[in-house]
Amino acid sequence: MVFSSCIFLFFLLPFVYFAYWICPNLKIKNALLILASLFFYAFGEPIYIFLMIGSILVNYVLARLIAAKQQWACGIFALTVLYNIGLLVVFKYSGFLAETIGKIFGIQIPIPEIVLPIGISFYTFQALSYCIDVYRDRTIAQKNVWNLMLYISFFPQLIAGPIVKYHDIEKQLSSRHITIEDTAVGIQRFLCGLGKKLLIANAMAYIVDTLYTTQMDFILTAWLAAICYLFQIYFDFSGYSDMAIGLGRMFGFTFLENFNYPYIAGSIQEFWRRWHISLSTWFKEYLYIPLGGNRKGEARTIFNKLIVFMATGIWHGANLTFLVWGLFHGLFITLEYKKWIPLKNKVFSHIYTMLIVICGFVIFRANTIKQAGHLLLTMFTGFQIVSGEWVLIAKLLTPYNTLCLFAAVVLSAPVSVKIKERLKIPVVSYAASILLLVICVMNLATSSYNPFIYFRF
Repeated sequence: MVFSSCIFLFFLLPFVYFAYWICPNLKIKNALLILASLFFYAFGEPIYIFLMIGSILVNYVLARLIAAKQQWACGIFALTVLYNIGLLVVFKYSGFLAETIGKIFGIQIPIPEIVLPIGISFYTFQALSYCIDVYRDRTIAQKNVWNLMLYISFFPQLIAGPIVKYHDIEKQLSSRHITIEDTAVGIQRFLCGLGKKLLIANAMAYIVDTLYTTQMDFILTAWLAAICYLFQIYFDFSGYSDMAIGLGRMFGFTFLENFNYPYIAGSIQEFWRRWHISLSTWFKEYLYIPLGGNRKGEARTIFNKLIVFMATGIWHGANLTFLVWGLFHGLFITLEYKKWIPLKNKVFSHIYTMLIVICGFVIFRANTIKQAGHLLLTMFTGFQIVSGEWVLIAKLLTPYNTLCLFAAVVLSAPVSVKIKERLKIPVVSYAASILLLVICVMNLATSSYNPFIYFRF
């Protein structure tokens, strides 16, 4: 089940929210949210719900053992890390590893056909961060298994993030209050995210998916695909984050921001301070700093940064394109760290950053490295006019899709902040929210195209 579906919007969410209000105490409210979260996940993954529950129980026991501070605590912590990383390797990377090893050594290895559990990358990282924090004495091991289950399985952030760290919401699991104002703010934030997803991301996705079924030998076709994917992935990711933050607020939880206008960045380093913040801070806190960060000299710092970006790429999926995308960003982070790229001029810095980000997303979206190479080459050398692709571009750039593309450009910049400030007048704000809801419902009723990008991750 996804947020941008009728069954969630008109059945599950209203039922859970109103039932939540009439629950007499927090213990019953938490139980309701756990049941709703398990139903939400089981609706799309009826078998793998047992994998998620098993993961929660195992991490609960391991964290309690780590917290006991016995002589074997270090060994149990190592086992905890191996268990969680092992889950990802088995269910997400085993097929890729078997295929890669087979190609390298020229041998036939049976490729395991394992269906990727939705959201495994998100809930595994949350469980792992919790156990690491317990080992570091940054947080106390949760004695109430139901609180830990709510933290990991809570449906707003379960399948698409943001990656919520345990210490950020630890107190909210056992003590929180919601008001009418929280509900209003949460609903408005949710509707903003829903609009991003349905009205902009889906329109961009249609163009991108259509173009990626063609050869794309013309420069304009390749650039159209690259730019539309740039906006598709941003409005899809940030839209789901907005919906998660809004839903959390409706139930009394405060999640940290996950995107901060990344396309206004003036360097790749700044881009990663603004893009998928929960993921970049997770790797900084639980990988980069433990590796030594920037405390062990220049060479080690560069090595640590490359390791982090390699891991960031691999986290996204079992495909060589993700690994290359991560290292691609790591390369330019290194060049900026060495100050080999002049970033004093704001115009040059922004153009350079967006060019790298766009090219990186071409690699990220491509099915193979060969396809990525072809598209990048076409973007800069494909000047030969291909009449068939001209026709395709004209068909795709309908007035509606063109309007969505224009809206994507405007709303990806801080100009949208000024729009929000104008909407702070209560009457205007509520009217705009109702209008946005009506438009989204009309979109759901008239369009069957609603892709779920997180199946890849």
